[in-house]
Amino acid sequence: MLIQDLPHLPALPSLFARAVLRRGTRGATLPLRGLSCTLMVDPHNLARYRQLCGFADDGLLPPTYPHILAFALQMKLLTADDFPFPLLGLVHLENHIKVLRPLGGLGPYRVSVTLDALAPHDKGTTFGLITRLEDQLGLLWEGNSRMLYRGLHIDGPAVERTEHASFPLEEIARWRAPANIGRQYARVAGDYNPIHMSAISAKLFGFPRAIAHGLWNKGRALAALGDRLPRAGYDVEARFQKPVLLPSDVRLLASSPADHGQFSLRSTQDLPHMAGQWNLWKS
Repeated sequence: MLIQDLPHLPALPSLFARAVLRRGTRGATLPLRGLSCTLMVDPHNLARYRQLCGFADDGLLPPTYPHILAFALQMKLLTADDFPFPLLGLVHLENHIKVLRPLGGLGPYRVSVTLDALAPHDKGTTFGLITRLEDQLGLLWEGNSRMLYRGLHIDGPAVERTEHASFPLEEIARWRAPANIGRQYARVAGDYNPIHMSAISAKLFGFPRAIAHGLWNKGRALAALGDRLPRAGYDVEARFQKPVLLPSDVRLLASSPADHGQFSLRSTQDLPHMAGQWNLWKS
C-alpha cells in the first residue's frame, strides 16, 4: 500500500467544506493508499484534552489521544475524490485501540492512516479506519475505528460479532455530559460534526438533541477505569450503542481489576450507550 507523507497536517476548514458538499455513493472500492505526517504534540491541546476527559497528568499521552493527533489526516483521507462514500453518512460502530509501549513524551511522532477492506453488514457495508502512531523505535499504538455506511450493500454474509461471556459489573463512576460538551470536545479534537454541535444542527440529521462524541465517551470511560489499565501492553475495544443525548447523566460500570475485564456506559435509566472490554497481555 502506498503511504503518502505530508509535510504538515492539512487544514480542517476546507476539509469540512468538502464533507458538507459531498453527496451520494461514488463506487464500491476503497483507495489502496494512506496518509502520514510527522508531528509534535501541542502541550496546551494535550492539557485541555486531559482536563476534558478526566485523565491525570502522568507524563503519558492518554490512550485515546492519538485519535486527536490523526484527525486531520483521517478527514483528508475520507473526503478525497477517490473515497467512495460521503463522510457525513458514516456511523462509528466500534473502536479498538492497542497500546504497545508507553506513550511518553511529546514526539516527534509519525502518524499514519489507512483503510482496510469493505465487509458486508446487515445494515449496509463496513470498513476499518486504521491509525498508527510510531516513534524512532517503531510502532507505539494502533487504532481501528469500524465505520458503517448504510448506502451500499455488498455480497456476502455479514460478519457475526464474537460475544464474550458477561462479567459481573459494578458502578465505579458517574458524570454529567453537559449540553456544550460537543462544542468543548470539538475545540480540542477538531471534530465539528453538526450532530454534536447543537440541537438545531443535530435535528437536521434526525437527532432530537445534540449527541456526545463517541470518542469522548470512550476517553472519559478509560480515564475513570484508572489502575485497571497499565502504562502499556493492553488493548481496549468499545462498541457504541445508543447515543448520549445532551445534556445527560451517565454512569460507568466495570468488572473487578484483572487481566481481562468489561465495562459499560449507561444512562441513569439503564439505557446502554457503550459496551467494552480490556485485555492485558502477558509479558
